[in-house]
Amino acid sequence: MGFVVESNGGSKLGFRSLVRRKRVDSIHSKSSDAGHHQLAKELSILHLIAIGVGSTIGAGVYILVGTVAREHSGPALAFSFLIAGIAAALSAFCYAELASRCPSAGSAYHYSYICVGEGLAWIIGWALILEYTIGGSAVARGISPNLALLFGGPDSLPAFLARHTVLGIVVDPCAAILVFIVTGLLCVGIKESTFVQSVVTTANICAMIFVILAGGYLGFKSGWVGYKLSTGYFPYGVDGMLAGASTVFFSYIGFDSVASTAEEVKNPQRDLPIGIGAALSICCMLYMLVSAVIVGLVPYYAMDPDTPISSAFASHGIQWAAYIITIGAVTALCSTLMGSLLPQPRILMAMSRDGLLPSFFSEVNARTQVPVKSTILTGLIAATLAFSMDVEQLAGMVSVGTLLAFSMVAISVLILRYVPPDEVPLPSSFQAAIDSVSLRYSNIISTQETDVEVINGQTGVSGEKNERLHQKGEISAKYPLIAKVAAEAIFSEKKRRKIAGWMIMFTCVGALILTYSASNLGIPSYFRLTLCGIGALLLLFSLAVLTSIDQDDARHNFGHTGGFLCPWVPLLPILSILINMYLLLNLGVDTWMRVSVWLLIGVFVYVFYGRTHSSLQHAVYVPASHVDEIYQSSAESLPSE
Repeated sequence: MGFVVESNGGSKLGFRSLVRRKRVDSIHSKSSDAGHHQLAKELSILHLIAIGVGSTIGAGVYILVGTVAREHSGPALAFSFLIAGIAAALSAFCYAELASRCPSAGSAYHYSYICVGEGLAWIIGWALILEYTIGGSAVARGISPNLALLFGGPDSLPAFLARHTVLGIVVDPCAAILVFIVTGLLCVGIKESTFVQSVVTTANICAMIFVILAGGYLGFKSGWVGYKLSTGYFPYGVDGMLAGASTVFFSYIGFDSVASTAEEVKNPQRDLPIGIGAALSICCMLYMLVSAVIVGLVPYYAMDPDTPISSAFASHGIQWAAYIITIGAVTALCSTLMGSLLPQPRILMAMSRDGLLPSFFSEVNARTQVPVKSTILTGLIAATLAFSMDVEQLAGMVSVGTLLAFSMVAISVLILRYVPPDEVPLPSSFQAAIDSVSLRYSNIISTQETDVEVINGQTGVSGEKNERLHQKGEISAKYPLIAKVAAEAIFSEKKRRKIAGWMIMFTCVGALILTYSASNLGIPSYFRLTLCGIGALLLLFSLAVLTSIDQDDARHNFGHTGGFLCPWVPLLPILSILINMYLLLNLGVDTWMRVSVWLLIGVFVYVFYGRTHSSLQHAVYVPASHVDEIYQSSAESLPSE
């Protein structure tokens, strides 16, 4: 590991651009950019909980309970929500650690860039752009039908808000207007927009509490007829309950919006993990209580798949409850719309900061301290799609970006714990300080052999070789046994990192093989079982090895310390990878074909723009242990005023 200058050109360096990693935003980089591209630190724990709950609980829960209960879970619907919540919590734990260690805008894109490399980080960022754009448009299109119910029926909206068919296209002015309103609100400021989202989310939660309390009263009064069935509590068996859990898992998507606001949190090490955990816990509790009440009011096979909650109350003579439930659905959609449009400009800003997108996206308004230009552009695109396109067919594409991000975050936790980056990039402007530190170590070992790396004509002294030779020069003569032990420790550490790296790769390959063979019923049974066995063996072997070897000591000093630590590593991240890959492979061929087109466009954008404009294009990679010394040397070389 040495001072390596990465320069442009050559196929080898073309590949290196895919795996080059950036450093965690530290006090050094923040101070050098003071006053530029900085977001306002305004958010507290309550703000984060409001963002998380508001982004997660959408109108789907008002419909999903009927469909899943009828087709999969039956009266065990609450258990399906519990299992799905536990599965989502696996990803939430991983997000909580990375968000507190690396509290900058960009969420999963930012973490992937630090832990994995630029190429995969670009893919994650590009997929998240699609997720938030399509997701916001789909949510906006769903508001007008629910809003119309409050006015008396599907065709009761005012003419300027109602849907019309123009040239064979069903346009939705109401959806576009709502997107513009939310966009304007987001441009005012993060604190103001979060306050409005808190109010809207509170209204939605009140509607759900009404369902729980009023439904509970009706259930005790009627004797919970939905639970007194001859088919029992699990009419479709445990398999049906698990199938229901995989369906309702997507109702937990949204808590990752909290991580995208990390740079705007006052105390990210404390508040981000609490905000993510509290938001997910509240959502899981509300989902379980609502589902437990509704399946008890009406037998699961008699539930209306379109309006299950309203119909359940109507069957007990409370037709007016439909208005409260509709208000809850509208407020849930409005809050989710804000949660979909909020992260998008911050993803674009993070990618622009890294040079992968034009600097236009990283400009922050000096007064409101939000990326206004990115927010306006995001709103315009989302409003156009919501106005003119039926994006419901593209809704499956939203899940791809989310599940890819969840998988990459879990992989990043494994990398951070076992093989954290031991080299960090510095701007080429620090070359003089780097040379000074390099020369200092060269003088110390002037009587020893010097290890020099040469890449494209650039030279540097290997810091690891320097340290090893320095140990030899200082220690070997007086303490040969200590020198031998030190040399063995260095060799052992290199071996441990190499083994851990291979095991993480085997984990990903094993999870892919196992989930593909388990979900693809078209494969011949004997071949399918063989693939399942190979995938399971790879996973178990990797888990056993990673559990038996030590985690890297450098993890204690990686990023911002003192925050949340993901428990049960490596088991928890591996389970998260397995679950997310299984859900990814079950999204359907049509969804993957559409996503592949978008990702292919992203590859061309990266090759022809992002790769050549990356802020790491001319970065100097130095051993992490020398970074503070280099900054100190650079500060000392500055002329005093």
